[in-house]
Amino acid sequence: MITEKGLWNRLRLRLLFTGPTLFAFLAVMIVPFLYGIYLTFTNWDGISTTSSLVGFQNYISVFQDTVFWKSFLLTLKYVFITVVLINVVAFLLAYVLTSGLKGQSLFRAGFFIPNLVGGIVLGFVWQFIFSNVLVYLGKEMSIPLFSASWLADPDKSFWAMIIVTVWQYAGYMMVIYVAGLMNVPKDILEAASIDGASLPTKMRKMVLPLMVPSFIVCIFLSLQRGFMVYDLNISLTKGGPFKSTEMVSMHVYGKAFLSRDYGVGQAEAFVLFLLVAIITIAQVYFSKKMEVEA
Repeated sequence: MITEKGLWNRLRLRLLFTGPTLFAFLAVMIVPFLYGIYLTFTNWDGISTTSSLVGFQNYISVFQDTVFWKSFLLTLKYVFITVVLINVVAFLLAYVLTSGLKGQSLFRAGFFIPNLVGGIVLGFVWQFIFSNVLVYLGKEMSIPLFSASWLADPDKSFWAMIIVTVWQYAGYMMVIYVAGLMNVPKDILEAASIDGASLPTKMRKMVLPLMVPSFIVCIFLSLQRGFMVYDLNISLTKGGPFKSTEMVSMHVYGKAFLSRDYGVGQAEAFVLFLLVAIITIAQVYFSKKMEVEA
């Protein structure tokens, strides 16, 4: 039986190691989150030292803000396309780079490097590529697709964001898929080959089911990064032309900090948090049901 002194010593030891981390988590995450929820019930403009409670008026304004929901639907479209393309490209790269290709370690490092570049820098680099390099090549080689900057076209600028996003994150997801493929038991695949199973059959019946944990992680990360995109959005397209590429995070930022409507902006951010949380939790829940054991 643990004495009171022994219990206190154990508690003190645990607080010694976990206390600083717990304090930092509370100070940086929990307290600002709770304070942010409080601000959704005020009319604070982000500058003044006083504010008053307005009840649920800010949430009513959120549901009446058609621009917010338009940007949210655009973000949903962006997230769906990028999640599919990122994971398909990443899985194909991982499969090729675990098949014994000569120099595959060098290729893995090369495909991973874009993820190390910050979104702001990446946006400016690709802005130069879309507005100068591709336009020059399009005019010189008479390619109508690239004869004008994609960033000046409302439809093409959206696809420009998708291309840059896939280019940035596919290498990161590839690393996760490489780890998953390397953990697929080789004896199962060898036994299937001896039994005459074809490559598509092995892929469909064995590899893909055993890769479900990797798919869960990669899809979760893709969803999270897709919904929270901001740095690439502001540096590559600035939400234009004519707000045709203004994602929901950029709209929330503009509402809170540019329009000085911090209460409504914070309410929009909280609604966005709830929607993203519901989507990601549902994704993880249903994906977990597809897991199999080797």
